[in-house]
Amino acid sequence: MGNAEWGMRNAEWGMRNGEYGVLNAECGMGNKSEERKIDCLVTNGTLLTLTQGSGPILNGTVAISGNRIIALGPKSEIEKRFEASKTIDARGGLIMPGLVNAHTHAPMSLFRGLADDLPLKVWLEDYIFPAEWKCVDEEFVHWGTLLACAEMIRSGTTTFADGYFFEERVAQAVSQSGMRALLAEGILDFPTPDSSSPSQTIIKIEDFIRIYSDSPLIRPTLFAHSAYTCSPELLKKCRHVADRFEVPLIIHLSETQNEVEEVSKRYGRRPVDHLENLGILSQNLIACHCVWLTESEMDLLARRGVRVVHNPESNMKLAAGVAPIPDLLARKVAVGLGTDGCASNNNLDLFQEMDSAAKLHKVHRLDPTVMPANVVLDMATLGGAKVLGMEKEIGSLEVGKKADVIILELNRPHLQPVYNLPSHLVYSVTGADVRDVIIDGKLVMENRKLLTLDEELILKKAAEWRDRIAGAALRG
Repeated sequence: MGNAEWGMRNAEWGMRNGEYGVLNAECGMGNKSEERKIDCLVTNGTLLTLTQGSGPILNGTVAISGNRIIALGPKSEIEKRFEASKTIDARGGLIMPGLVNAHTHAPMSLFRGLADDLPLKVWLEDYIFPAEWKCVDEEFVHWGTLLACAEMIRSGTTTFADGYFFEERVAQAVSQSGMRALLAEGILDFPTPDSSSPSQTIIKIEDFIRIYSDSPLIRPTLFAHSAYTCSPELLKKCRHVADRFEVPLIIHLSETQNEVEEVSKRYGRRPVDHLENLGILSQNLIACHCVWLTESEMDLLARRGVRVVHNPESNMKLAAGVAPIPDLLARKVAVGLGTDGCASNNNLDLFQEMDSAAKLHKVHRLDPTVMPANVVLDMATLGGAKVLGMEKEIGSLEVGKKADVIILELNRPHLQPVYNLPSHLVYSVTGADVRDVIIDGKLVMENRKLLTLDEELILKKAAEWRDRIAGAALRG
């Protein structure tokens, strides 16, 4: 495809050689002979770096050494400088950063479709909590996470944030898949499938953080479920642990009207003010959902530097409401995009989530200019990385960043013709269009074949768990 087909000109996109980051000094390389020997070249595709001020690079190439990007730019400049052990031919497709799913519950992929078309309170208390108590064990978590990782890799997600139980088994499955993740052990006021008390869970959390503190792909942390399932004393303990280990604290916040009413009745304050009163709001708080916020609460979240995750499909499916994301963005709040778990979504396709996010706010505000494609795309990439505290490593393709790269096949009827790539990615692309996935410099999917996971075995185990869950949870 030539320039005319894309309707692009270098001047329009403000592209200069200096923006490609292909200088020797930037690559941190030595002499010419040392520079030529690298691990991988991803080439012959349109390169979308998603760095500020840059646009698509036609016939672009990414050079990877170890787990990092060492150069990127036009194919004619990059390929003559490097000799790679492996070359991945994008064949005219799109080369872009991997997606960041900023909030999910990976093991709950085994609850996909278990209890649909119900209010959140009924769904959670009458179906999900009982099913978790009866069915969730280490093996459930192991196979549910592998199923989720397979789905996410196939749909272009390279990094995700998780909060659940038996999180050490989540970490083992994630390590097997080769994905990057922020993993949080969940804590509530009552016994959970892997802990008899909150105090025991705190011990588990501290051990989990210590064990994975030096992991190259896994960052450990903790997940306090919500202000209505965690007492003030427990929330303060969670804040203390997060501060002591310098890790984020994840929480569901103001997800439903019922939550706001329940917290207000119990503590005399709305959830945001309640957390502020307890000293929970801070720059290392990741607040998921944030649907029912007042103007003053949004101002407070912005002042405290709280990071927010938008989960539009889960919120729509549970009729929780529409989060005021445009207003949070206007206040410079860091916002990422998440799918939530499969029990309330029912998929982990972040491309589909982008499409929903953009359209939901347009129809909600009766304004087609709200949440433009480039803003939503940022939420699923660099914005999500900022929410997870990983923006210096992932979220965009830049020299020195980790090599988390995906290739999309564009030569398909539903993806032609192409006029504007960000719009295409948000409104036309689906996870099924992802062809190749590289995470931390390692190829984990090639030509739609998973290389790190036994997909056939995972699907077999998922069917076995379906029968077990249906028998124990639905009939119990």
